[in-house]
Amino acid sequence: MNSIAAPELAHSRQLLTGYLAGLGVVMAVFGARMPAVQNTAGVSTGGLALVLLAAALGMVAWLQAGGRLAHPARLPALLTGGAIALAACLAILGICRSLESLLAAAFAFGIAHGVLDVAANAAAVRCQDAHGRPIMGRLHASYSLGALTGAALAAVTAHTAHTVLFTGVAVSAAAAAGATTALTRTLASSGLEPVRNPAAQGVGEREGLSRPRLWLLGVLAAATLLGEGAAADWAAVHLHDLGASAAASAAAYGLYSAAMAAGRLAGDRLTVRFGASAVVRTGAVLAALGLATGLAGSTIAFALLGWTAFGLGLSVTIPSLITAAGAGGPRAVATVAVTGYVGLLAGPALIGALATVTALPHALLVPALLAAAVATLAPKALEKTTP
Repeated sequence: MNSIAAPELAHSRQLLTGYLAGLGVVMAVFGARMPAVQNTAGVSTGGLALVLLAAALGMVAWLQAGGRLAHPARLPALLTGGAIALAACLAILGICRSLESLLAAAFAFGIAHGVLDVAANAAAVRCQDAHGRPIMGRLHASYSLGALTGAALAAVTAHTAHTVLFTGVAVSAAAAAGATTALTRTLASSGLEPVRNPAAQGVGEREGLSRPRLWLLGVLAAATLLGEGAAADWAAVHLHDLGASAAASAAAYGLYSAAMAAGRLAGDRLTVRFGASAVVRTGAVLAALGLATGLAGSTIAFALLGWTAFGLGLSVTIPSLITAAGAGGPRAVATVAVTGYVGLLAGPALIGALATVTALPHALLVPALLAAAVATLAPKALEKTTP
């Protein structure tokens, strides 16, 4: 990295930090106030499931095609346009009063989420390549911190109409994206050319990533995000079943998220020192043992420690998998992302189905076992992964 490019790289890193943090805020606000959306529109539980499915289908539909469009020259437009579109869809979701309108708005929301997700991760890979050192962990930590901020904002405004909250967050997000339009253009600048491999800009480098390895990265992403989905939807239920108070039950996911953010902030330094493969493998072992111990302990304290260890252990996995996929260009990044989101979307439902035929702690052993599988396969998936 030369001194001329240093300021531009710093600005690009800060810009991506803001975009990912904003995405985390929007998604957390949307999820936390979903019951209000359901009640206002008079939608049943089955109808709400359809709304969430519509959002998922919109996101997956874009993720499958988005990598084709995420050329470096288009990244500024995709980031700005995706952020503004996501904000607009959030505001629209706040005023929907029927299942039909919710389905349409949720599908558009999912598409906008996919646009922003692909563009942000493709730009993050490019920015990391230009730095010549790991920064992906810190970038993804900003999403985690944004999600924590969004969850706190939703809690503080719990007695405020969700329409007001959605509109306020949407206006703020759109204004921030519009105000940084000029700065966003630096992401297409030649100053962000990779220092280690000038060819690593797009689809043309796919020969550096074999198809079997690409799909292995995707499978590991799905296994990891299944665990994240399980934590989001079932950690509080697990604590509640143990007799925890409402506050302690809610703290389970809060501790998980905080541990994940902390792990991502430290993950880049650990990756430089020990390598991506070793860090992911060690973290996955911690996640598997931590969650299994928390489930076996059958006490509130053990459960809280288990979910904390699970979040810390998984924290470095997705940033490392995205980095490895970056060797194949934006389309490879999109492939890993869409495969990973399959796990995120299917995981909670799978845990719920298993919990109906067995105890919830037994069903929650699935994410622990998948973390163990990640630990086993990480060396093969992340071989020769360098920033």
